[in-house]
Amino acid sequence: MNKIFYLLALLFIPVGSTFSQNVLTAHDAVAIAMENNFDVLLTKKDVIIAKENATYGNAGILPNLTANFSQSNSNQNSKQTQSTGEVRELENAKNNSMNYGVSLGWTIFDGFGMFARYEKLNQLKARGDLELKSIILTTVGDVLNMYYTIVLEENLLHTIDSSIVISTDRLKTAENRFQIGKASKLEVLNVQVNLNADQSLRLKKLETIANLKTELNRLMARDLTIDFKVQYEFQFNENLEINALLEQATNQNIELQLIKLDKRLAELEQKDVRSKRLPVVRLNSGYNFSSSESSLGFVSQSNARGLTYGVTASMNIFDGFNQRRSERVAKQMVEKASIEIERSKELINATILKAYQSYVTNISLTKLEERNEKIAKQNLNITLDKYKIGTISAVEFRDAQENYVNAMSRLKEASYQAKLSEIGLKELVGNLDL
Repeated sequence: MNKIFYLLALLFIPVGSTFSQNVLTAHDAVAIAMENNFDVLLTKKDVIIAKENATYGNAGILPNLTANFSQSNSNQNSKQTQSTGEVRELENAKNNSMNYGVSLGWTIFDGFGMFARYEKLNQLKARGDLELKSIILTTVGDVLNMYYTIVLEENLLHTIDSSIVISTDRLKTAENRFQIGKASKLEVLNVQVNLNADQSLRLKKLETIANLKTELNRLMARDLTIDFKVQYEFQFNENLEINALLEQATNQNIELQLIKLDKRLAELEQKDVRSKRLPVVRLNSGYNFSSSESSLGFVSQSNARGLTYGVTASMNIFDGFNQRRSERVAKQMVEKASIEIERSKELINATILKAYQSYVTNISLTKLEERNEKIAKQNLNITLDKYKIGTISAVEFRDAQENYVNAMSRLKEASYQAKLSEIGLKELVGNLDL
Protein backbone atom coordinates (compact mmCIF):
# COMPACT_ATOMS: atom_id res chain seq x y z
CA MET A 1 0.00 0.00 0.00
CA ASN A 2 2.89 2.33 0.75
CA LYS A 3 4.20 1.69 -2.77
CA ILE A 4 0.86 2.68 -4.26
CA PHE A 5 0.59 5.95 -2.40
CA TYR A 6 4.24 6.71 -3.15
CA LEU A 7 3.42 6.38 -6.86
CA LEU A 8 0.31 8.51 -6.38
CA ALA A 9 2.40 11.19 -4.71
CA LEU A 10 4.73 11.21 -7.68
CA LEU A 11 1.76 11.65 -9.99
CA PHE A 12 0.58 14.72 -8.11
CA ILE A 13 3.94 16.48 -8.03
CA PRO A 14 3.39 19.64 -10.15
CA VAL A 15 4.83 18.91 -13.55
CA GLY A 16 5.86 22.54 -13.82
CA SER A 17 8.55 22.01 -11.19
CA THR A 18 10.24 19.60 -13.59
CA PHE A 19 9.45 21.37 -16.86
CA SER A 20 9.23 24.99 -15.69
CA GLN A 21 10.17 26.30 -19.11
CA ASN A 22 6.85 25.00 -20.52
CA VAL A 23 4.56 26.22 -17.75
CA LEU A 24 1.95 28.80 -18.70
CA THR A 25 0.65 30.66 -15.64
CA ALA A 26 -2.77 32.29 -15.47
CA HIS A 27 -1.05 35.68 -15.36
CA ASP A 28 0.95 34.88 -18.49
CA ALA A 29 -2.17 33.71 -20.33
CA VAL A 30 -3.99 36.95 -19.54
CA ALA A 31 -0.96 39.06 -20.53
CA ILE A 32 -0.67 37.31 -23.89
CA ALA A 33 -4.40 37.72 -24.54
CA MET A 34 -4.26 41.43 -23.72
CA GLU A 35 -1.53 41.86 -26.30
CA ASN A 36 -2.94 39.67 -29.06
CA ASN A 37 -6.69 39.12 -28.64
CA PHE A 38 -8.54 40.41 -31.70
CA ASP A 39 -11.57 41.73 -29.81
CA VAL A 40 -9.30 43.79 -27.56
CA LEU A 41 -7.30 45.13 -30.52
CA LEU A 42 -10.45 46.07 -32.46
CA THR A 43 -11.96 47.85 -29.45
CA LYS A 44 -8.73 49.79 -28.92
CA LYS A 45 -9.09 51.08 -32.48
CA ASP A 46 -12.62 52.24 -31.67
CA VAL A 47 -11.25 54.12 -28.65
CA ILE A 48 -8.66 55.85 -30.83
CA ILE A 49 -11.38 56.81 -33.34
CA ALA A 50 -13.59 58.25 -30.58
CA LYS A 51 -10.62 60.22 -29.25
CA GLU A 52 -9.87 61.65 -32.69
CA ASN A 53 -13.50 62.72 -33.07
CA ALA A 54 -13.64 64.60 -29.76
CA THR A 55 -12.44 67.98 -31.08
CA TYR A 56 -13.74 71.56 -31.08
CA GLY A 57 -13.86 71.52 -34.85
CA ASN A 58 -16.03 68.42 -35.00
CA ALA A 59 -18.44 70.05 -32.55
CA GLY A 60 -18.73 73.13 -34.80
CA ILE A 61 -17.05 75.58 -32.41
CA LEU A 62 -14.14 76.62 -34.65
CA PRO A 63 -14.40 78.70 -37.87
CA ASN A 64 -14.05 77.37 -41.39
CA LEU A 65 -11.49 78.88 -43.76
CA THR A 66 -11.81 78.03 -47.44
CA ALA A 67 -9.66 78.85 -50.47
CA ASN A 68 -11.53 79.33 -53.75
CA PHE A 69 -10.44 79.46 -57.36
CA SER A 70 -12.48 79.46 -60.56
CA GLN A 71 -11.75 80.24 -64.21
CA SER A 72 -14.02 80.18 -67.25
CA ASN A 73 -13.30 80.79 -70.92
CA SER A 74 -15.53 81.04 -73.97
CA ASN A 75 -15.08 81.48 -77.71
CA GLN A 76 -18.33 82.49 -79.47
CA ASN A 77 -19.73 84.25 -82.52
CA SER A 78 -21.44 87.31 -80.99
CA LYS A 79 -23.94 89.78 -82.38
CA GLN A 80 -25.19 92.69 -80.27
CA THR A 81 -27.85 95.32 -81.12
CA GLN A 82 -27.32 98.52 -79.15
CA SER A 83 -30.15 100.74 -77.95
CA THR A 84 -29.23 103.23 -80.66
CA GLY A 85 -29.87 100.62 -83.27
CA GLU A 86 -26.22 100.03 -84.00
CA VAL A 87 -25.37 96.39 -84.61
CA ARG A 88 -22.04 95.04 -83.42
CA GLU A 89 -20.93 91.64 -84.60
CA LEU A 90 -17.77 89.65 -83.99
CA GLU A 91 -16.80 86.10 -84.83
CA ASN A 92 -14.78 84.06 -82.37
CA ALA A 93 -15.27 86.59 -79.61
CA LYS A 94 -13.24 85.56 -76.57
CA ASN A 95 -14.47 86.01 -72.99
CA ASN A 96 -12.33 85.09 -69.98
CA SER A 97 -12.97 85.40 -66.26
CA MET A 98 -10.99 84.31 -63.21
CA ASN A 99 -11.82 84.51 -59.50
CA TYR A 100 -9.77 83.44 -56.48
CA GLY A 101 -9.56 84.23 -52.79
CA VAL A 102 -10.27 82.99 -49.28
CA SER A 103 -13.52 82.96 -47.33
CA LEU A 104 -14.11 82.65 -43.60
CA GLY A 105 -17.29 81.40 -41.95
CA TRP A 106 -17.80 81.16 -38.22
CA THR A 107 -20.92 80.23 -36.31
CA ILE A 108 -20.58 82.22 -33.11
CA PHE A 109 -23.95 81.27 -31.61
CA ASP A 110 -26.33 78.36 -32.22
CA GLY A 111 -28.25 78.27 -28.99
CA PHE A 112 -25.29 76.65 -27.15
CA GLY A 113 -25.77 73.48 -29.20
CA MET A 114 -22.10 73.41 -30.16
CA PHE A 115 -21.05 73.10 -26.52
CA ALA A 116 -23.53 70.27 -25.97
CA ARG A 117 -22.13 68.48 -29.02
CA TYR A 118 -18.56 68.91 -27.79
CA GLU A 119 -19.41 67.42 -24.41
CA LYS A 120 -21.27 64.62 -26.17
CA LEU A 121 -18.14 63.78 -28.17
CA ASN A 122 -16.15 63.62 -24.95
CA GLN A 123 -18.77 61.38 -23.40
CA LEU A 124 -18.56 59.10 -26.42
CA LYS A 125 -14.81 58.95 -25.90
CA ALA A 126 -15.42 57.99 -22.26
CA ARG A 127 -17.93 55.38 -23.43
CA GLY A 128 -15.28 53.93 -25.72
CA ASP A 129 -12.95 53.60 -22.73
CA LEU A 130 -15.66 51.78 -20.80
CA GLU A 131 -16.38 49.46 -23.71
CA LEU A 132 -12.68 48.66 -23.93
CA LYS A 133 -12.64 47.92 -20.22
CA SER A 134 -15.70 45.70 -20.69
CA ILE A 135 -14.02 43.76 -23.50
CA ILE A 136 -10.86 43.40 -21.45
CA LEU A 137 -12.86 42.20 -18.44
CA THR A 138 -14.77 39.68 -20.55
CA THR A 139 -11.60 38.47 -22.24
CA VAL A 140 -9.78 38.07 -18.93
CA GLY A 141 -12.76 36.15 -17.56
CA ASP A 142 -12.87 33.88 -20.63
CA VAL A 143 -9.13 33.23 -20.48
CA LEU A 144 -9.19 32.45 -16.75
CA ASN A 145 -12.24 30.20 -17.08
CA MET A 146 -10.58 28.29 -19.91
CA TYR A 147 -7.25 28.14 -18.07
CA TYR A 148 -8.77 26.70 -14.89
CA THR A 149 -10.88 24.29 -16.93
CA ILE A 150 -7.60 22.92 -18.27
CA VAL A 151 -6.27 22.79 -14.69
CA LEU A 152 -9.33 20.77 -13.66
CA GLU A 153 -8.99 18.36 -16.57
CA GLU A 154 -5.27 17.92 -15.89
CA ASN A 155 -6.06 17.12 -12.27
CA LEU A 156 -8.74 14.66 -13.34
CA LEU A 157 -6.18 13.10 -15.69
CA HIS A 158 -3.86 12.62 -12.73
CA THR A 159 -6.74 11.07 -10.84
CA ILE A 160 -7.21 8.62 -13.69
CA ASP A 161 -3.46 7.92 -13.65
CA SER A 162 -3.70 7.16 -9.94
CA SER A 163 -6.51 4.72 -10.66
CA ILE A 164 -4.35 3.07 -13.32
CA VAL A 165 -1.54 2.70 -10.79
CA ILE A 166 -3.89 1.04 -8.34
CA SER A 167 -5.41 -1.18 -11.03
CA THR A 168 -1.95 -2.21 -12.26
CA ASP A 169 -0.88 -3.18 -8.75
CA ARG A 170 -4.20 -4.98 -8.22
CA LEU A 171 -3.68 -6.90 -11.46
CA LYS A 172 -0.26 -8.08 -10.27
CA THR A 173 -1.82 -9.18 -6.97
CA ALA A 174 -4.63 -11.04 -8.77
CA GLU A 175 -2.10 -12.79 -11.04
CA ASN A 176 -0.01 -13.84 -8.04
CA ARG A 177 -3.12 -15.13 -6.27
CA PHE A 178 -4.05 -17.04 -9.41
CA GLN A 179 -0.57 -18.57 -9.62
CA ILE A 180 -0.78 -19.94 -6.09
CA GLY A 181 -4.38 -21.08 -6.54
CA LYS A 182 -6.10 -18.54 -4.28
CA ALA A 183 -7.99 -16.79 -7.11
CA SER A 184 -9.70 -17.80 -10.31
CA LYS A 185 -8.87 -16.76 -13.85
CA LEU A 186 -12.16 -14.82 -13.87
CA GLU A 187 -10.87 -12.51 -11.13
CA VAL A 188 -7.74 -11.79 -13.17
CA LEU A 189 -9.82 -11.04 -16.24
CA ASN A 190 -12.14 -8.73 -14.30
CA VAL A 191 -9.16 -6.76 -12.99
CA GLN A 192 -7.74 -6.56 -16.54
CA VAL A 193 -11.09 -5.20 -17.79
CA ASN A 194 -11.04 -2.54 -15.07
CA LEU A 195 -7.51 -1.53 -16.04
CA ASN A 196 -8.46 -1.30 -19.71
CA ALA A 197 -11.45 0.87 -18.83
CA ASP A 198 -9.16 3.27 -16.92
CA GLN A 199 -6.74 3.44 -19.83
CA SER A 200 -9.58 4.13 -22.27
CA LEU A 201 -10.84 6.93 -20.03
CA ARG A 202 -7.32 8.36 -19.97
CA LEU A 203 -7.18 8.57 -23.77
CA LYS A 204 -10.49 10.45 -23.88
CA LYS A 205 -9.27 12.85 -21.21
CA LEU A 206 -6.10 13.55 -23.19
CA GLU A 207 -8.27 14.45 -26.19
CA THR A 208 -10.35 16.82 -24.05
CA ILE A 209 -7.25 18.55 -22.71
CA ALA A 210 -5.77 18.95 -26.20
CA ASN A 211 -8.99 20.59 -27.45
CA LEU A 212 -9.12 22.92 -24.46
CA LYS A 213 -5.52 23.99 -25.04
CA THR A 214 -6.37 24.78 -28.65
CA GLU A 215 -9.26 26.95 -27.49
CA LEU A 216 -7.07 28.78 -24.96
CA ASN A 217 -4.47 29.42 -27.66
CA ARG A 218 -7.28 30.87 -29.78
CA LEU A 219 -8.31 33.23 -26.99
CA MET A 220 -4.68 34.30 -26.70
CA ALA A 221 -4.56 34.73 -30.52
CA ARG A 222 -1.37 32.74 -30.92
CA ASP A 223 -0.29 29.58 -32.74
CA LEU A 224 -3.01 27.01 -32.05
CA THR A 225 -0.52 24.13 -31.96
CA ILE A 226 1.59 25.47 -29.07
CA ASP A 227 1.65 22.98 -26.21
CA PHE A 228 2.11 24.04 -22.61
CA LYS A 229 1.80 22.96 -19.01
CA VAL A 230 -0.42 24.64 -16.42
CA GLN A 231 -0.13 25.17 -12.70
CA TYR A 232 -2.14 22.43 -11.04
CA GLU A 233 -3.21 24.14 -7.83
CA PHE A 234 -6.49 26.01 -7.38
CA GLN A 235 -5.85 29.09 -5.29
CA PHE A 236 -8.98 31.03 -4.43
CA ASN A 237 -9.93 33.79 -2.03
CA GLU A 238 -12.19 32.54 0.76
CA ASN A 239 -12.76 35.98 2.31
CA LEU A 240 -14.99 37.80 -0.17
CA GLU A 241 -17.79 39.72 1.62
CA ILE A 242 -21.15 40.44 0.07
CA ASN A 243 -21.53 44.00 1.39
CA ALA A 244 -18.14 45.02 0.04
CA LEU A 245 -18.94 43.41 -3.32
CA LEU A 246 -22.27 45.25 -3.63
CA GLU A 247 -20.62 48.56 -2.77
CA GLN A 248 -17.85 48.03 -5.31
CA ALA A 249 -20.37 47.10 -8.00
CA THR A 250 -22.16 50.43 -7.54
CA ASN A 251 -19.03 52.27 -8.70
CA GLN A 252 -17.19 49.68 -10.80
CA ASN A 253 -19.73 47.51 -12.62
CA ILE A 254 -19.15 48.23 -16.31
CA GLU A 255 -22.75 47.69 -17.41
CA LEU A 256 -24.04 50.13 -14.80
CA GLN A 257 -21.42 52.72 -15.72
CA LEU A 258 -22.35 52.43 -19.40
CA ILE A 259 -26.04 52.99 -18.62
CA LYS A 260 -25.23 56.04 -16.49
CA LEU A 261 -23.14 57.41 -19.32
CA ASP A 262 -26.00 56.76 -21.77
CA LYS A 263 -28.25 58.85 -19.55
CA ARG A 264 -25.77 61.71 -19.71
CA LEU A 265 -25.66 61.38 -23.50
CA ALA A 266 -29.47 61.54 -23.57
CA GLU A 267 -29.37 64.74 -21.47
CA LEU A 268 -26.86 66.30 -23.86
CA GLU A 269 -29.00 65.30 -26.84
CA GLN A 270 -31.95 67.00 -25.17
CA LYS A 271 -29.86 70.12 -24.67
CA ASP A 272 -28.79 70.06 -28.33
CA VAL A 273 -32.40 69.70 -29.48
CA ARG A 274 -33.54 72.61 -27.33
CA SER A 275 -30.81 74.82 -28.75
CA LYS A 276 -32.55 74.76 -32.13
CA ARG A 277 -35.27 77.06 -30.75
CA LEU A 278 -32.73 79.88 -30.51
CA PRO A 279 -31.29 81.84 -33.43
CA VAL A 280 -28.11 80.93 -35.28
CA VAL A 281 -25.62 83.75 -35.82
CA ARG A 282 -22.82 83.32 -38.33
CA LEU A 283 -19.98 85.66 -39.30
CA ASN A 284 -18.85 85.70 -42.94
CA SER A 285 -15.72 87.24 -44.34
CA GLY A 286 -13.33 86.85 -47.24
CA TYR A 287 -10.73 88.40 -49.47
CA ASN A 288 -11.27 87.87 -53.21
CA PHE A 289 -9.58 88.68 -56.52
CA SER A 290 -11.46 88.76 -59.85
CA SER A 291 -10.41 89.40 -63.41
CA SER A 292 -12.39 89.33 -66.68
CA GLU A 293 -11.77 90.01 -70.37
CA SER A 294 -14.34 90.44 -73.17
CA SER A 295 -13.73 90.89 -76.88
CA LEU A 296 -17.13 92.46 -77.41
CA GLY A 297 -18.97 94.70 -74.97
CA PHE A 298 -18.78 97.99 -73.16
CA VAL A 299 -15.98 96.76 -70.88
CA SER A 300 -13.18 94.89 -72.49
CA GLN A 301 -11.25 94.19 -69.29
CA SER A 302 -11.87 94.52 -65.56
CA ASN A 303 -10.01 93.62 -62.32
CA ALA A 304 -11.18 93.76 -58.71
CA ARG A 305 -9.95 92.74 -55.30
CA GLY A 306 -10.95 93.45 -51.76
CA LEU A 307 -12.43 92.37 -48.45
CA THR A 308 -15.97 91.15 -47.97
CA TYR A 309 -17.63 90.72 -44.59
CA GLY A 310 -21.01 90.40 -43.04
CA VAL A 311 -23.23 88.60 -40.59
CA THR A 312 -26.20 86.29 -41.08
CA ALA A 313 -28.80 85.27 -38.54
CA SER A 314 -31.58 82.72 -38.85
CA MET A 315 -34.23 81.40 -36.52
CA ASN A 316 -36.72 78.60 -36.79
CA ILE A 317 -40.22 80.01 -36.50
CA PHE A 318 -42.33 77.06 -37.59
CA ASP A 319 -41.32 73.63 -38.90
CA GLY A 320 -44.55 71.68 -38.72
CA PHE A 321 -44.20 71.08 -34.94
CA ASN A 322 -41.10 68.93 -35.53
CA GLN A 323 -39.14 70.94 -32.95
CA ARG A 324 -41.73 70.23 -30.28
CA ARG A 325 -41.80 66.56 -31.24
CA SER A 326 -38.01 66.30 -31.06
CA GLU A 327 -37.96 67.88 -27.60
CA ARG A 328 -40.62 65.50 -26.30
CA VAL A 329 -38.75 62.50 -27.67
CA ALA A 330 -35.50 63.71 -26.09
CA LYS A 331 -37.25 64.14 -22.73
CA GLN A 332 -38.61 60.59 -22.90
CA MET A 333 -35.14 59.25 -23.70
CA VAL A 334 -33.75 60.90 -20.54
CA GLU A 335 -36.53 59.44 -18.41
CA LYS A 336 -36.06 56.04 -20.01
CA ALA A 337 -32.34 56.12 -19.18
CA SER A 338 -33.19 56.86 -15.53
CA ILE A 339 -35.45 53.82 -15.39
CA GLU A 340 -32.75 51.70 -17.02
CA ILE A 341 -30.30 52.69 -14.29
CA GLU A 342 -32.65 51.59 -11.51
CA ARG A 343 -33.51 48.35 -13.30
CA SER A 344 -29.84 47.54 -13.87
CA LYS A 345 -28.95 48.23 -10.24
CA GLU A 346 -31.59 45.76 -9.06
CA LEU A 347 -30.62 43.15 -11.65
CA ILE A 348 -26.90 43.45 -10.92
CA ASN A 349 -27.42 43.24 -7.16
CA ALA A 350 -29.64 40.17 -7.57
CA THR A 351 -27.05 38.52 -9.82
CA ILE A 352 -24.27 39.24 -7.34
CA LEU A 353 -26.31 37.87 -4.44
CA LYS A 354 -26.99 34.61 -6.30
CA ALA A 355 -23.37 34.34 -7.43
CA TYR A 356 -22.18 34.95 -3.88
CA GLN A 357 -24.42 32.17 -2.58
CA SER A 358 -22.89 29.80 -5.13
CA TYR A 359 -19.44 30.99 -4.07
CA VAL A 360 -20.15 30.27 -0.37
CA THR A 361 -21.63 26.88 -1.23
CA ASN A 362 -18.63 25.91 -3.36
CA ILE A 363 -16.19 26.94 -0.63
CA SER A 364 -18.08 24.74 1.84
CA LEU A 365 -18.17 21.86 -0.65
CA THR A 366 -14.42 22.12 -1.12
CA LYS A 367 -13.82 21.74 2.60
CA LEU A 368 -16.27 18.83 2.78
CA GLU A 369 -14.65 17.03 -0.15
CA GLU A 370 -11.24 17.46 1.45
CA ARG A 371 -12.50 15.47 4.42
CA ASN A 372 -14.17 12.90 2.17
CA GLU A 373 -10.98 12.38 0.22
CA LYS A 374 -9.05 11.60 3.42
CA ILE A 375 -11.72 9.12 4.51
CA ALA A 376 -11.76 7.44 1.10
CA LYS A 377 -7.99 7.14 1.21
CA GLN A 378 -8.12 5.42 4.61
CA ASN A 379 -10.86 3.11 3.36
CA LEU A 380 -8.80 2.15 0.31
CA ASN A 381 -5.81 1.41 2.51
CA ILE A 382 -7.81 -0.95 4.71
CA THR A 383 -9.54 -2.59 1.73
CA LEU A 384 -6.23 -3.28 -0.03
CA ASP A 385 -4.85 -5.01 3.05
CA LYS A 386 -7.96 -7.18 3.23
CA TYR A 387 -7.80 -7.92 -0.49
CA LYS A 388 -4.20 -9.11 -0.23
CA ILE A 389 -5.04 -11.58 2.51
CA GLY A 390 -8.14 -12.71 0.61
CA THR A 391 -10.88 -11.61 3.00
CA ILE A 392 -12.72 -9.49 0.40
CA SER A 393 -13.38 -9.95 -3.30
CA ALA A 394 -11.94 -8.04 -6.25
CA VAL A 395 -15.34 -6.41 -6.80
CA GLU A 396 -15.35 -5.00 -3.26
CA PHE A 397 -11.84 -3.67 -3.72
CA ARG A 398 -12.86 -2.10 -7.04
CA ASP A 399 -15.69 -0.31 -5.23
CA ALA A 400 -13.25 1.10 -2.67
CA GLN A 401 -10.89 2.10 -5.47
CA GLU A 402 -13.65 3.88 -7.37
CA ASN A 403 -14.79 5.61 -4.19
CA TYR A 404 -11.30 6.95 -3.65
CA VAL A 405 -10.90 8.07 -7.27
CA ASN A 406 -14.35 9.68 -7.22
CA ALA A 407 -13.54 11.46 -3.96
CA MET A 408 -10.38 12.93 -5.50
CA SER A 409 -12.34 13.95 -8.60
CA ARG A 410 -15.08 15.62 -6.54
CA LEU A 411 -12.46 17.52 -4.57
CA LYS A 412 -10.88 18.87 -7.76
CA GLU A 413 -14.31 19.68 -9.20
CA ALA A 414 -15.32 21.53 -6.01
CA SER A 415 -12.06 23.51 -6.03
CA TYR A 416 -12.64 24.34 -9.70
CA GLN A 417 -16.19 25.55 -9.06
CA ALA A 418 -15.00 27.66 -6.12
CA LYS A 419 -12.40 29.32 -8.35
CA LEU A 420 -14.96 29.96 -11.11
CA SER A 421 -17.34 31.45 -8.54
CA GLU A 422 -14.63 33.84 -7.38
CA ILE A 423 -13.84 34.85 -10.98
CA GLY A 424 -17.53 35.36 -11.76
CA LEU A 425 -18.08 37.55 -8.70
CA LYS A 426 -15.10 39.76 -9.46
CA GLU A 427 -16.19 40.06 -13.09
CA LEU A 428 -19.67 41.17 -11.99
CA VAL A 429 -18.18 43.74 -9.65
CA GLY A 430 -15.92 45.03 -12.44
CA ASN A 431 -12.60 44.40 -10.77
CA LEU A 432 -11.18 41.08 -11.97
CA ASP A 433 -7.71 40.96 -10.43
CA LEU A 434 -5.52 37.88 -10.71
